[in-house]
Order: sequence, then C-alpha cells, then structure tokens
Amino acid sequence: MKLTFLGATDTVTGSKYLVQAKGLRILVDCGLYQGVKALRDRNWKPLEVDAKNLDAVILTHAHIDHSGYLPALMKQGFKGPIYCSAGTKELCNILLPDAGFLQEEDANFANKHKFSKHAVAKPLYTEKDARQVLTQIKKVSINHFETIGKTKKKSVTFMLTEVGHILGACAVHIDDGERRLVFSGDIGRYRDLMLHDPKPIKRADVMVVESTYGDRLHKIENTEKILENIIKETAARGGTVLIPAFAVGRAQLILYHISRLKLAGRIPSVPVYLNSPMAISATEVYKRFNQGHKLSAQDCEQIDDMTHYVRTAQESIALNEKTFPAVIISASGMASGGRVLHHMKGLLGNYRNSLVFVGYQAAGTRGQAIVNGAQEVKIHGQYFPVKAQVHNLSGLSAHGDYQEILNWLGHLEQAPDQVYVTHGERCAADCMRMHIKDKLIWPVRVPELGEEVEI
Repeated sequence: MKLTFLGATDTVTGSKYLVQAKGLRILVDCGLYQGVKALRDRNWKPLEVDAKNLDAVILTHAHIDHSGYLPALMKQGFKGPIYCSAGTKELCNILLPDAGFLQEEDANFANKHKFSKHAVAKPLYTEKDARQVLTQIKKVSINHFETIGKTKKKSVTFMLTEVGHILGACAVHIDDGERRLVFSGDIGRYRDLMLHDPKPIKRADVMVVESTYGDRLHKIENTEKILENIIKETAARGGTVLIPAFAVGRAQLILYHISRLKLAGRIPSVPVYLNSPMAISATEVYKRFNQGHKLSAQDCEQIDDMTHYVRTAQESIALNEKTFPAVIISASGMASGGRVLHHMKGLLGNYRNSLVFVGYQAAGTRGQAIVNGAQEVKIHGQYFPVKAQVHNLSGLSAHGDYQEILNWLGHLEQAPDQVYVTHGERCAADCMRMHIKDKLIWPVRVPELGEEVEI
C-alpha cells in the first residue's frame, strides 16, 4: 500500500488521502479547503491525481471539509462509487446541494455588488452538480468489511466504525490482506449530551489521526449554565443572542440545550429561530435517525415545539429587520458564509446583542478574528464594528481534545508501526505528535502536503 496526503496537513480543512493498493486507487475523504484565502484558492486547482483513474471514494463523515469537494471531483471526471455510512449519506443529500447553492448565491451577490476581483465571479460547482454526484453515493453497514475491486488479486476490504462527532461519522479501516490502515476521521467527545462515545478499535498497523484540538484540553464548564446566563442577560438588555452554528450537529445540540432550559423555566420565554435551510433539513435527519444519538422522540418533539424554522429568503429578511429579544441560530459556524452574515451586519454594532461561537474557528475565518478580539470585520465588501458581547463556548465543540484522542487510541491492542498526525493547525498537530510520542511511546510524525509514504 501507498498513502499520499493530499489535504488536511497544517490545516483542519481540505481532508483528502489517496490510498493505492492491489492496483486500486481509493480516495479517503474529499473535502473543501476553508479559512484563509491561500487555502480556499487550493479548491480551484485540479486534484493532484487524475480523477478519472480513481476507483472509489470513502467518506469518514459529511462535513464539507471532508465531503465538499466531491462535485468538483465529479466535474474532473470521477465516475466511481462513493462509500459511507447511512447517516453520512443522508446528510450529504443536504449539505452538498446547499454548498453548491451557497456558492452560486455568493457568486451572484459578488457580481451584483461588484466586489469580486474577477470580471465575473463563478461558483466552484453548482447545486445541479452537487445533486448529480449524490447518485454515486452508496451507503454501507458499519462494523462490517466491504470489498472494493472485482477480483481477489485486485481487491481490498474496508470497514467503518463509529467515532461520535456528528451523526454517521466513522473511522475508515482499509485492509489489503496484509496491512490495515486506519483513518480516524474526526473523533467526537466522550460523555457528549447528544452523541454516543467513539467506539474503540483493536487493530491499526498504520494510523492517520486528527489533531484539531491536539494542543489543548476542553475546559470543564457548565455549558448549559453559561448559555442560560448569556440568554438572560442579553434579553434583560433588550438584545438578541446570535449563534453562528454548524448546520449539522452543533445546531441540533444548541437547540436541545435551549429546549432543556426553557422546559426548566431557567430562561425567559424569548422566541428561538433556526435560520438555516440546511440546519433545518439536518434536524429532520437527526429526528429520523434517532438510533444514532441519545435524543428520544420526545426530545425531538420538544425541540420542534420550541423552534421557529426560518425556511425562505423572505422570512430570513423579515427576521433580520426585527429588533426584539430573541435567540437566532444560523449557519455557518465560522461565520464564513450563509445567512448568519446578514444577521451579523445588523447585530454586531449594538452592545445589547450577544454573539456566541460554539465550535472550532479555523485560521482566517471571521469567527476566529472576532473571538480573538477584532474591532471590526469585513462582510460583503464592507467593514462592520464589533460592539456586541462576544462569547466562545469551547465546551460545545464536537471534536475531542488531545486527552480524548489519546483515550480512543489507547484501546488498540498493540502499538501501530506508524502514526501520522493530520487535520490540525501546525502547532496543534505537533503538540498531538508529542502527546502520542511521550504518553503512548509510538512512532509518530506530522506529514507534509503531497507526501507519499509506503504502508
């Protein structure tokens, strides 16, 4: 086997790994780069391998930084199957068309207001492209080896095992009959309020592990109490709480927290809006797949009863024009696009309002800039002052910290021959490397972008 690192090195986005074994070429994850412009520009370059010659893609989960490049790969000639869990398939049905739509919408907005540096701004792919690539996605059972290839001499097996993080998220195990290569994907939290713990695995001859929070431990904090105080204090000021949230996973968890607070009478009876068509659709998926998480059917019904779902652009515009105490949850989670930007333009400049971030903020995103104390941010070609109260609830992160990653790795029955640390900013990845080296005493290093290694 050979492994080539085509993304997610020195960054938490753009996850792509090429595995070559038994004459097959398999891509594990196919994500978009997000964050700083230098990273986003990579999305416009053709993939370093010929898409026409790929035999298959296997997805760890549906987040756009792991799946969002699929339509572009199809446009470059990939016609093979895309394997993933049932939950991931359902979420891709939502996320990919929405990603295409948002890219078209952003291009149209840039052309209308003439703030693009290009003569005509164009999307990387369209909603139509995204819907076309969905036909290539094949769901597979978890905890069961599947075969890729038509003959014994030219075939490998792979298996998916659950890792928490979001609905359907899995580690990918690839076995060529001699060696087993495991990709962690994004490892979730232990004792999460909504998701099951990551499932332990027993064998990995070579491991590729994420390091989003490889340089820190999550704070031990009463997230629900903090959220309660923010909502109460903001409502008392006559302000609105705006929560930029990832449409899949974080939006549903926040709604569950707020539902619990409302039912307990711990917060005022302010309206709660979910203003993200993608998050609304994802919430429907979570309701249908409630065996994949801890929420009961009654929990889901209580969230429905509490929440005003903002579906159309007209309803979103009308909501943006209202000025009263409320909670608005809107995508994207890093404030890098979507409807949340229109709310930010109207709410950032007023100290009565609160802006609450609830997940990882990648380098170069508006979210990171605001969390780090930016006095103003650029949105749609204009600068807006940041006077609202800014909060960052790290306890709501969907990624395990370095100790949780070590706990998951520690279930292996014997040490891997090699561990590669990816999917982290440079400092986080190197810190994760040191933790594995010092505490597990395993061979470990951080690969470079484009590096090819023998397995």
